[in-house]
Amino acid sequence: MTVPKRRPPIAVAVAALLTLAACTASSPDEPATAAPTAELARFYEQTPDFGPCAGYAMTSSETEVLTSDDTFECARIDVPLDYDAPDDQTVRIALLRVPARGENPIGSLVLNTGGPGGSGLMGAATAATGLAESRITERFDLVGFDPRGVGASIPAVDCFTDAELDTGTVPTSTVGTAGSVTEADTTELFEGCAERTGGARVLEHLGTRDAARDMDLVRAVMGDEQLSYLGQSYGTRLGAVYAETFPDRVRAMVLDGAIDPEQGTFERRVYAYGGFQRSFEQLAAYCAEQPDCPLGPDPARATQVLQETLRPLLNQPVPAKDGFELTFDAATAGIISGLYSAQAWPAIIAGIAEVQAGRGDTLVAIGNLFAGRAPDGRWSNFGEAVFAINCMDEQRFTPEQTAELRNAVVEAAPFLDPGTDLSLGARDTCEAWPTPPTLTIPYAQHIEDLPPTLIVSITGDPSTPYEGGSTLAEALGGTMLTVEGEQHTIVMAGTSPCVDDIAATYLIDLHTPPADATCTLPST
Repeated sequence: MTVPKRRPPIAVAVAALLTLAACTASSPDEPATAAPTAELARFYEQTPDFGPCAGYAMTSSETEVLTSDDTFECARIDVPLDYDAPDDQTVRIALLRVPARGENPIGSLVLNTGGPGGSGLMGAATAATGLAESRITERFDLVGFDPRGVGASIPAVDCFTDAELDTGTVPTSTVGTAGSVTEADTTELFEGCAERTGGARVLEHLGTRDAARDMDLVRAVMGDEQLSYLGQSYGTRLGAVYAETFPDRVRAMVLDGAIDPEQGTFERRVYAYGGFQRSFEQLAAYCAEQPDCPLGPDPARATQVLQETLRPLLNQPVPAKDGFELTFDAATAGIISGLYSAQAWPAIIAGIAEVQAGRGDTLVAIGNLFAGRAPDGRWSNFGEAVFAINCMDEQRFTPEQTAELRNAVVEAAPFLDPGTDLSLGARDTCEAWPTPPTLTIPYAQHIEDLPPTLIVSITGDPSTPYEGGSTLAEALGGTMLTVEGEQHTIVMAGTSPCVDDIAATYLIDLHTPPADATCTLPST
């Protein structure tokens, strides 16, 4: 058959620069591997009504991507809000399918591109471009879904207006170094999110354990007896929880950029920010070799130079395009967003030089693009969904523990240090959530009868450091592919023939690589 050539729209190319350059479910001790109950049968027996994807876009950027290929088709399915009460309220999960290019498809390859809060529809559309020449897209239908609360799923998390998000001051980050949050702020935050999202019960059922149950429904309605899955970043957590819950329903699972299933929230966040410090130091060494490096010719002084550049923004932000201002937190957010890949180092360097010249255009643009602001001024709900899902996954802290976390973060990543008292106004922004987190950490432990899995870990990953892949591989009894390079995740990008060949061989033939298998990414 003839399949139209997929063309990467401008929005995809720019996003690729930055991401290459971004009442509970079953107990973990009681895997839900039995046949669906009578109450759940109607959900498992649905037939998705696929059609054009234009109506599933939230912003102009999403419209450009989702309508860029006439083979993309979208649908929604119903899932229970609460799997313990399936006859009660339901929510609608959005799907995007990209049919396999070849004549003998194996079935569906379900994708999760991370976040949490990342759009699976956008992820599948962009992966179809990145993997356009891969054996993966020849043999599998790519299927992305927006997890509950995300993107085109209904209801989607909605805590703020676009105008409020434009201010850059919304209190959804526990770690934000320059912000101050009160107890009243956390209550107002929960109540506002609940009112705009569809009620407190919706927010209480956004965790990964519920999303894993939803993914099993996606598997079933796509007609697959077992799940073939490719998850990156947060998607490795979702995949690990699915494996824990439904081990006998796993066919194959590639987990790229692993979250360590044994690290608690405090340890993992500090560890991750240590990874960003390492990546910043790598950037500084690269910059020092360029003419007119704004961080100076000595990489050992780069952190100090950046502090001297950014700390004045605490009291006097600099202007940026379209009426934005670059604050201290917006500047560090832009730098962190770009550190996800060495491909974006030149943009970060240019942005730092702009700050020294009194402008904030580039760092604001990087941060806004990473967070999902489209050229038309509309925001995706990526940031709000990340926040709300994490409230049901991550461990919660007292104000004292939150202050300790803030200080530990800047100790691990001093390039982010504002030089202020970080204990002031330190509060866990999830503290007003009335329901405890449902994930439990550690997770994905002592799983029996799980088929071989493939974990991909990059040595210079700034967000999910390399060692987390080893821990996840050991927990799942899987094989780890080491990738030498400086970026966060690689498989869906399709930019490494070595990685693509190993991942395709595993997904198609179920052959894992040797334990010492290694691929190398090109350096900047």
